Amino acid sequence: MGSQVSMDVGAVHVVIVGGGFGGIAAASQLQALNIPFVLVDMKDSFHHNVAALRASVESGFAKKTFISYSVTFKENFRQGLVVEIDLKNQTVLLEDGEALSFAYLILATGSTGLFPGKFNQVSNQQMAIQAYEDMVTQVQSSQSIVVVGGGSAGVEMAAEIKTEYPEKEVTLIHSQMALADKELLPCVRQEVKEILLRKGVQLLLSERVSSLEALPLNEHRERITVRTDKGTEVAANLVIACSGIKTNSVAYRSALGDQLASDGALKVNEYLQVEGYSHIYAIGDCADVREPKMAYHASLHANVAVANIVNSMKQRPLKAYKPDSQQSPSHFFALFPCKKEKQKILRILKGFCVRECVKVNAINLKRSLFV
Repeated sequence: MGSQVSMDVGAVHVVIVGGGFGGIAAASQLQALNIPFVLVDMKDSFHHNVAALRASVESGFAKKTFISYSVTFKENFRQGLVVEIDLKNQTVLLEDGEALSFAYLILATGSTGLFPGKFNQVSNQQMAIQAYEDMVTQVQSSQSIVVVGGGSAGVEMAAEIKTEYPEKEVTLIHSQMALADKELLPCVRQEVKEILLRKGVQLLLSERVSSLEALPLNEHRERITVRTDKGTEVAANLVIACSGIKTNSVAYRSALGDQLASDGALKVNEYLQVEGYSHIYAIGDCADVREPKMAYHASLHANVAVANIVNSMKQRPLKAYKPDSQQSPSHFFALFPCKKEKQKILRILKGFCVRECVKVNAINLKRSLFV
């Protein structure tokens, strides 16, 4: 995959919708292969959202999590919002009226959710960084903080606050008894719970916040009363919601509605082609693949999609994607900053050897890739 494709690619053009981990991995590979492409995203910068919650508590950190697309991809990047995919004419229509023709389409739209875990807004880098700096101010001003949602994002948010500001009162409210994502090993989920308790995080499990939509989110207040469906009341100065992560299907829902899974992801075959469309690939969170939704997996998807575009061009057999049955430790390392805690999490990821850990870290995106 490292050398350029030795064939006439003049008639081949790839459009990538979405500039998250999967999208930029695909774009970088196409660029290295000298295959014409355009990457489309509504932001002007790549957001390393794995680190978004650290940026919410540590001043100055946010600027490390945004990297300009145009620096790396130059004229191959378009900032814009996709409003239509014309399957018949094989074009992607942007909100400003520009139509991008494609021979192959890679959908890498990712997922949407509430700020600060996600930043899904049409914006520039300066505005995005300022939004996180404003969030840091809200956290610093608050003594009692409630985090709603105990998935991986909520766990990370609670841990980040308590690590950076151990004197603050942090309460994590989760509607289930077990924390983190259900795809994870039970021993990992239990250890996550024990670490949070040792840090001093108060846990309200099997309780759901009542009328969350009526609460002021991400804004310091003198007093906010958070009530649960079991009648529990928690007084707070700040409420942060880390729930409601959904597949971002806005760009393709109209055109590919018949190929949607129940969660809005696209049904794909073993080659990551959208069912019924050999020239359209779905990767990352928007692909209906039964494995944890992780940046690591999105990068693996990109490898397969680009390889299969090349194989199609050369009329070679396609490469099948095999869902990763092992669980990358890199995500859990982000949850717990202390080295001792990271080592303990690594130990309980049964069957995950050091070689695999090195491989995971090697493919993590770093600023040095964007030069």
